[in-house]
Amino acid sequence: MTTKITEDAIEMLAIERLEVEGYSYLYGPDIAPDGSIPERESYEDVILLGRVEAAIARLNPAIPPTARLDALRQIQRLNAPDLIANNEAFHRLLTDGIPVTLHKDGSARGDLVWLIDFDHPENNDYLVVNQFTVVSASTSSAYTASPELVEGGMARQKRPDVILFVNGLPLVVIELKNAGDENATVFSAF
Repeated sequence: MTTKITEDAIEMLAIERLEVEGYSYLYGPDIAPDGSIPERESYEDVILLGRVEAAIARLNPAIPPTARLDALRQIQRLNAPDLIANNEAFHRLLTDGIPVTLHKDGSARGDLVWLIDFDHPENNDYLVVNQFTVVSASTSSAYTASPELVEGGMARQKRPDVILFVNGLPLVVIELKNAGDENATVFSAF
């Protein structure tokens, strides 16, 4: 008797393996805006803001709260002309630190805010999430889309199989496909 291996089974095996490696696991619909433990205000949100804020505070205790807030705003407002330039700008902030200005006693000096502790990885928050729905509005970035609007053609929905978050930042997207499916392509993955 042959046992059929499904994409769902592979997804759960991947999640179980990541849990063994120290990742916490949450189901995407549970942390959705209308989920049982929401961690996002909108389906357009791809970062888990509460986790990012907590990581910035935890990893940068000597940085005043106003400068930490400035760092958070910088990663939320990358305004490069295209996706590749945005990714490069974010990568620089992630690996080189986010420059902030500290004001004390009438003087200003520069410092860096870190999003990830590369020297002590155990200080980071690792999370694996499956079925994380992202909806992007086709009209403007200020528009808050919900899955219901996708059906009317007003927005686009993507739901990767697995996303790995580090300190609330989605750093790895994993799309699992059946190797025996000749129609499975990167373009049909989502």
